[in-house]
Amino acid sequence: MSQTLTMKKMEQRLQRADRKHAHLYLFCNFTALMIISAYSGMMLSPTVQTTFPPGGDSRKQMNAIFILTLIGCVVFTIYAAGLFFRHKSRQLGILMALGASRKRLMPGLFREVLFLSGFSCTAGILAGFPFIWIIWSLFRLLLIDSSDMRLSFDPVCLLISFAFLLAVAAFSCILAWHYLRRTNIMEVIREEHINEPVKELGKWCAPAGCILLAAGVLLGYCTPIFYLYKVQALPPVWMNLLYAPAFAGLYMIMLHAVVHGFGRRKHAPYKNIIARSMMKFQGKQTVNNMIVVTLLIASACFGIFYVPILSIGTIMEYHAQPYDYFYHYRADQTLPDRAAIETLAEEYGLSLKDWGEFDYITLAFGAFSSIMEEDGKHWHDEYIPICIEKRVISEDTWNTLTGENIDVLPGTYLCITNQEETALSIISSAKHITNMVTRTQISTQYAGLLHYDLMTDMRGYCVVDNTDYALLSEGLTDDWKGRIVSFNVDGKDSYPFADALFHRMVSCFDENCFTAVYHDRITTIRAEEQGIADWQASDPMMRIDPAEADSLTFRQNWEYIPRFRILSMNDFLLSTSVFLMMFLFIFIVCILTVLIICYTRCQTIALNNRYIFDDLKKLGASPGFLDREVRSQCGSVFKVPAVVALIAVYLFFILLLYGNDGQLVYSEIVSLGACLGIEAALSILIYGVYRVTVAGIRQKLGIFLQVTEIERVLPNKALKK
Repeated sequence: MSQTLTMKKMEQRLQRADRKHAHLYLFCNFTALMIISAYSGMMLSPTVQTTFPPGGDSRKQMNAIFILTLIGCVVFTIYAAGLFFRHKSRQLGILMALGASRKRLMPGLFREVLFLSGFSCTAGILAGFPFIWIIWSLFRLLLIDSSDMRLSFDPVCLLISFAFLLAVAAFSCILAWHYLRRTNIMEVIREEHINEPVKELGKWCAPAGCILLAAGVLLGYCTPIFYLYKVQALPPVWMNLLYAPAFAGLYMIMLHAVVHGFGRRKHAPYKNIIARSMMKFQGKQTVNNMIVVTLLIASACFGIFYVPILSIGTIMEYHAQPYDYFYHYRADQTLPDRAAIETLAEEYGLSLKDWGEFDYITLAFGAFSSIMEEDGKHWHDEYIPICIEKRVISEDTWNTLTGENIDVLPGTYLCITNQEETALSIISSAKHITNMVTRTQISTQYAGLLHYDLMTDMRGYCVVDNTDYALLSEGLTDDWKGRIVSFNVDGKDSYPFADALFHRMVSCFDENCFTAVYHDRITTIRAEEQGIADWQASDPMMRIDPAEADSLTFRQNWEYIPRFRILSMNDFLLSTSVFLMMFLFIFIVCILTVLIICYTRCQTIALNNRYIFDDLKKLGASPGFLDREVRSQCGSVFKVPAVVALIAVYLFFILLLYGNDGQLVYSEIVSLGACLGIEAALSILIYGVYRVTVAGIRQKLGIFLQVTEIERVLPNKALKK
């Protein structure tokens, strides 16, 4: 009885002595569960699920980054647990040497592990939801606040969190059992010093890795696009495997960083030899760590880059608009006239100026259409003389509206696009233009582009010769005609006025006009004439509910949505707020995970090799020398993945923007400049955490610097000798 009590007390004392080694383990478990709870809660929020379309690239990216985050959390919890048990192996070895059996030690060890993991993980889950609320609230406070930015949770996110909690507890128990099942007590005691060396490769590894990384990205991105246009079929899923060389290249780069480093050692071949040896002898874990860190940094930057890409170009376009108010409507609708709008403006202390009214007509244009084959996988392009609906204005109308003086040749047409020529409404293949009432048809050909940002919605506008316009207008009913109105306000614009005018206009349209901007009447007519079902008739997305005039769906999709500058700016913030919020949160989570992984890895390398530093001190190594070794090994873990990820994702984003339309427009260049600023800020943050990590390791190893030039020079000279 006394022996059992004595052993129990000794076990408790050893546990209290080792409690300080559990701090990192507790912190990593807490942080992992906080991150996972917060991310899953945000990702599964009904607001986010509604905003991110199913099957869209943005949702795929969100899910992929979540998987990477899970992997990252698994990585640093495993390493934290490994570091904890390596320290605890000494305690277990002492107790086993004193006669304690595995059966005697197992219950106490399991209780301790379950308590530590359960407590830290539960605390992390509970902290995850306030974490979301704080970030969400700050976003609404500082950027945009609206009814669409509602924070709500799906209970499924708790299942993900508790599943990870159980996985952490189970893994910790398995790891504890792994240590106790050993029969060699000395092996248990020396577990703290076991290494996992990595196979050395030649210095060709880094250049080959860079080539494979670039080749994998180019193959993975370009091949599906080439296949899509040349084969005219959706790329098969297996083409995603073309990215595999990129991962192989990334592994080779990280392997070179661990084995050889990237510093020039021609004149100092033994510089940082101690640090490189430490890294090399724990190379497998370190390389895997660095790969995960690289992918997380790349994912974080890829997500946050959407913020300037989505916002800068759009904001620049809004500020460049020549009119504060611009709208169009069908001629069979009765909207407020100039006098009514002036009366409304006076109520808000405003007056109108630069008023303009112009006519347009809606005609059918010929175009090539993609016809799906019977297999449902391939398609072919077929020219259809009466294919799509386009709005048309005369050359005189264009000249009056813009102040230009163009002359459109008869039998030709010009498409209107935005200044950067990125609008999706351009059609260059039309050979026929048709009046859908009288079926008067003329032959035509594409003659080039004109630029006017306010006339670049999904339907789009074209300009034709005055004579052609008059011919095609004959016999058109009012539902195929329309009016364009533009004006400015004198002085500072008023959001309440714009909002009041918008709702008054919505109330004036009849129900036949509440169709989506991508609804095409020509498609419906052609289906009726061919005796086939019109797919638009059964698509609920083609109808717009006027009762939801303040919703994002209405303002983004209504065919006759007015272009009011002040409303458009507000609607843009509303429509992108959830996207920006999610990508900003992804950035925060990924970077937080990266910093924890790097910190944990550096702690593991340094503290597992504490005896090496102790031996070096006994051999007379100066604090300056030891400090350089610490900085060298931490620098590889922090700096190499950051540099590779930041360069790779920036170049990939350039490729992505260029691949969209074969050019880099001015707004995209400005956005890329903003992305460079983000990378610079992130680099400063990573460097700051690197310095904190070095300082912490220096303190734990007992390295107290005496900053003198002699100490910084002598060690290298001694090593050279």
